Parts: sequence; structure tokens; C-alpha cells
Amino acid sequence: MKAIAVTDQAAGTAGMKLAERPEPQAAINDVVVQVHASGFVPTELTWPSTWTDRVDRDRTPSIPGHELAGVVTALGYGTTGLSVGQRVFGLTDWYRDGTLAEYVVVEARNLAPLPGDVDFAVGASLPISGLTAWQGLFDHGRLQAGQSVLAHGAAGAVGSMVTQLARQAGAYVIGTGRAADRLKALDFGANEFVDLENDALEDVGGVDLVFDVIGGDIQKRSSGLIRAGGTLVTVVGPPDARPANGLAIDFVVESDRSQLNEIVQRVRDGRLRTNISNISTLDDAVSAFNPTERRSGKTIIRVRP
Repeated sequence: MKAIAVTDQAAGTAGMKLAERPEPQAAINDVVVQVHASGFVPTELTWPSTWTDRVDRDRTPSIPGHELAGVVTALGYGTTGLSVGQRVFGLTDWYRDGTLAEYVVVEARNLAPLPGDVDFAVGASLPISGLTAWQGLFDHGRLQAGQSVLAHGAAGAVGSMVTQLARQAGAYVIGTGRAADRLKALDFGANEFVDLENDALEDVGGVDLVFDVIGGDIQKRSSGLIRAGGTLVTVVGPPDARPANGLAIDFVVESDRSQLNEIVQRVRDGRLRTNISNISTLDDAVSAFNPTERRSGKTIIRVRP
């Protein structure tokens, strides 16, 4: 099968190559999925799980990408809950070969049914962005109606989901980003916007929850804005700063079928919009992941026409 493979961690996305790889075989509780569309997060190439297995053995050449939408083509021994021919989407294991390929093996529990009226490209754009936003806001941030959220990167794939879900939960959302992101962040529902290059972040005042996708100095300054009892939620590793009278939580997103079902239903009924900036083919994936201009949304690889 055709797949995007990586062998050189230092090369980043420039080291991606289109290659021929063996078709995967399903183990116990697995399914084989014919991938129709795949999502990719560039930071994957800095994750240890992309390069080594769970006991730290080299596993290259590895196939990145962990978001997918496709059709089940085979079931492993003992697999239940899904059937051959079923449309599915979801999030694959970090330590296994990923979804930038024509076929991928996934544990059945990590997939959810993809309704027939949802395009495969849309389905592939949802797992990481949607689940990260959902789990950060509700599982870890314990967001309640009437609270305020400072959503960094509000025009990005995760930030736009954070903004929409927080607004639907009855929160007041302050989005951040670059000046060029202002209109997009407001269009996704931010009540106001802070240009991190030109506006004073501290003018925001107190907030109940900070959703951090940046880290560093912005994270440290944001922690000082959190009200007593509030929470800093981050996806960029252990936080460098903690609120004086609140919590700081870093987490790694996990697949959750019930949450995927809820997210895709909100897409179907118009409550959630995806944030796809570019759709490319597997043959053109390497150039798509090395763009000449900045993009604030997600690049989706349509593996099958």
C-alpha cells in the first residue's frame, strides 16, 4: 500500500516520504480500515511515540497521522461492535502506525460510526481537535455556564472547537492569536479577541479557565489571570506556571466513542463547524505539510477520491 513514512526525527515534516509499505493485519480486537481521509498534527514528529514503541525500541520507518475516516474492511479475532463495510472515524493508538496510508489497523474501541451524511474529510478533521477541546473544557476544566474562557489559538483547529463548545456551554470566550486571526476567531464565536502581538493580554482581567495550546511566556502570563478556583488546561506538556489559587492540568487526548458520537452529531445539526484550511491527496501530502504560507486550520489528506 502507499503510505507516508518517516525515519529522520530531526528533519521534521521535510523528512516525510511517500513509500510502499506492507498492508497491516488485524490482531485481537482490531479492525482494518480502508482510509478515505486522514488528519495530521505536525507536532506528532516531536512525540517519542512516533519513533519508538512502548519499551523504547526504534520502530521506524513509522507512519504518522492518527485521525481517520474510512470503511472497515476486516475484523480481528474477537472484535465486536463494528462490522465489515461500516463507515467509521476516530483516533488511532499513538504507538502504532498511523493513518497517512491506504489502510490502517485500529482497536475497535477507538472508532465510532460515521453517519452517511458526513463527508470523510469532515470526519477525519474531528477526532483530535474535537476530543481535545471536549476533554479540556469539560473533563479537566469542569466548565460551567456563566464562566469565562481564555482560548489561545482561537482560529486554529483546536482553538476554534474550544470556542464553539465553550459558547454552547454558556461561557464567555476571549480568543487569542495573531492580528490576521481576529475575524476568523470572532466568526467561530469568540466574544472578543486579543492580538497577542499588539494587545496587552493582562487587560483581559480575570478568567475562570485558560485553554493553552502555546506554552512558554504566554502560558505564564495567562496563569496570573485565573480567578480563585479556576483552571489552566494545557496540551503542550507539564505547565511551567500554576495559578496562585487554582489548578494547572496538562493532558493527552484519548479516544472516546461516546464523545465522538456527540461531536459528530453537533456537526450534523449545525452546532459545530469544522476548521479545514486545505485538502490534499496522499501523493501530494509531503508538499501539503510543508506549505509556503501560514495556515490556521487543519490540512486533511483525502486518501481515496
